[in-house]
Amino acid sequence: MATRGWDPADSEVEEEDEDETSSPSPSALPSPSSPLPYFDRDRHVAFLEMMYNLIPHYYQSQEINRLTLAFFTISGLHLLQALDRVDKDRVANWVLSFQAHPQSKAELKNGQFYGFHGSRTSQFPPDENGLSPYNAGHLASTYCALAILKTVGYNLLTIDKESILISMRNLQQPDGSFMPLHVGAETDLRFVYCAAAVCFMLEDWSGMDREKAKEYILNCQSYDGGFGLSPGSESHGGGTYCAVASLRLMGYIEDDLLSKNASSSIINVPLLLDWSMQRQATDGGFQGRANKASDTCYAFWIGAVLRILGGYKFIDKIALRSFLLTCQSEFGGFSKYPEMQPDIYHSYYGCTAFSLLEEPGLNPLCAELGMTDLAALGII
Repeated sequence: MATRGWDPADSEVEEEDEDETSSPSPSALPSPSSPLPYFDRDRHVAFLEMMYNLIPHYYQSQEINRLTLAFFTISGLHLLQALDRVDKDRVANWVLSFQAHPQSKAELKNGQFYGFHGSRTSQFPPDENGLSPYNAGHLASTYCALAILKTVGYNLLTIDKESILISMRNLQQPDGSFMPLHVGAETDLRFVYCAAAVCFMLEDWSGMDREKAKEYILNCQSYDGGFGLSPGSESHGGGTYCAVASLRLMGYIEDDLLSKNASSSIINVPLLLDWSMQRQATDGGFQGRANKASDTCYAFWIGAVLRILGGYKFIDKIALRSFLLTCQSEFGGFSKYPEMQPDIYHSYYGCTAFSLLEEPGLNPLCAELGMTDLAALGII
């Protein structure tokens, strides 16, 4: 990807980049033993607690995504009902230190985004004149920052949301899409979702033109019912989630559409349901696109879409659970594919998938925000 930070469709990028010569990710290494036959909550807690205390060396190349890794780890522990392993005040202060701040209100119109940085690496010191011309935030990192703060119980009403929201409008393009930062970045549904989630969590929609964003999303629905990341592109799981979750957060579609008059919806619900159901493969797992291998994370991306639509009851839950268990490591955590080494990204979405499956010992999931219902509601 050209820009750094968490993106709901990053898993698609992983698939396309697997032939690169960079160091292998942990999930690309074969696992030495057979998978466990049950969901081992305690091992997953131990795995994420380890990541909370010390990230392994092979995540060095992801240092600029540190807030993203922290979100997966801390929200994952909350899903596992183990948030007591986290120093909430310390985490909140650490996250707040990543916000970019303008020197004056006049700077809010200079085109930069005063959200959150992904890590210290992208926080540039002021020049000799005391100015930081490139010290702007990233939209995906801002989503992660606010999600972490909600998870640890921080009151978002006390945050400098004016700087975030006013400057975030600078990122919205004439067609309704969003760039993740103010220069040199792509525009697609990932960042529309991040913008919608930011506005929803801050309880203020002044940061975006919802009507324009809605039209952009609708233009991304393909002939087969799924959504591509941009108009005319191939349907896949990450883009479809971003589209459906964004429309739900913005209030343009109702929850459980299938129990209502779907013909009056602004999206083609029957085609979308059909496309989503076809993503469950013969091995029980979900694929992100047609003719792709099943991947742990799509049990969330597609599963959450079906949950929002009211169609989750139609999937083969037993087969899905069996597939996910083949991706569960004996060391805790989940891998991308069966019997591989676990990584933070797929470990988090493995846990969210089991939450959707109502596994005992897990907190319920807010499908639209990708975090626990308790965090979404501010009940910590």
